[in-house]
Amino acid sequence: MSNTRKILVIEDDQDIAHIIQLHLRDMGCEVTLTHDGIKGLAAAETGAYDLIILDLMLPGLDGLELCRRVRTKPNYTPILMLTAKSTELDRVLGLELGADDYLTKPFSVRELLARVKALFRRIEALQTTPATSPTEDQILRAGDMVVDVAKRKVTLEDKPVSLTAKEFDLLLQFAAHPGRVYTRTQLLDAVWGYGYEGYEHTVNSHINRLRTKIEKDPTQPRYILTVWGVGYKFAEPEDWSKA
Repeated sequence: MSNTRKILVIEDDQDIAHIIQLHLRDMGCEVTLTHDGIKGLAAAETGAYDLIILDLMLPGLDGLELCRRVRTKPNYTPILMLTAKSTELDRVLGLELGADDYLTKPFSVRELLARVKALFRRIEALQTTPATSPTEDQILRAGDMVVDVAKRKVTLEDKPVSLTAKEFDLLLQFAAHPGRVYTRTQLLDAVWGYGYEGYEHTVNSHINRLRTKIEKDPTQPRYILTVWGVGYKFAEPEDWSKA
């Protein structure tokens, strides 16, 4: 890698933590270890990291709550969640609270490193944004809605709209490409960075929550429209009068 990546590992099993640290250092990364949720959160909030590897079951503060708190902060840091649990509920909770990927113990070092590299590739792709995507200083406008890309803020009729990190990312994906129809799998790839089948309900739940926050009548949406049998699209100006 051309630049040294800084990774925070929050893992209470010190043997696992040190194995992860060893192999990430072999990749050229700078690694910080913490072994409980309270110290992990403090490190995440005070340091600048390119990735957080976060165990779900932690003393002091569990991984889900830690993930939720990290996602309330303005700076977005990718999170790879680790857990000994493999239930669907745990996966969905982690991903909906803002984890970017999920790895179930026991896992191979090779698989972990592959996930880390994939997340770094996604970061690099976002940093070398093509002209068709919104730039950092861009302001997107749609009807009464204003999306400030750099500040990650949304206003509706000049009133702030409170969105989670993933809700904002999803709205930005739509607003930057009005009229483009997305399948749920395409939205998973674009916003969550993976295309695992079976997680389409994660997209559905986020869209439902978005609609309750940005639509006057979520049952008759004006912005995020359902394309029956295909997926969703963001309304174009000519759609305003149809809603």
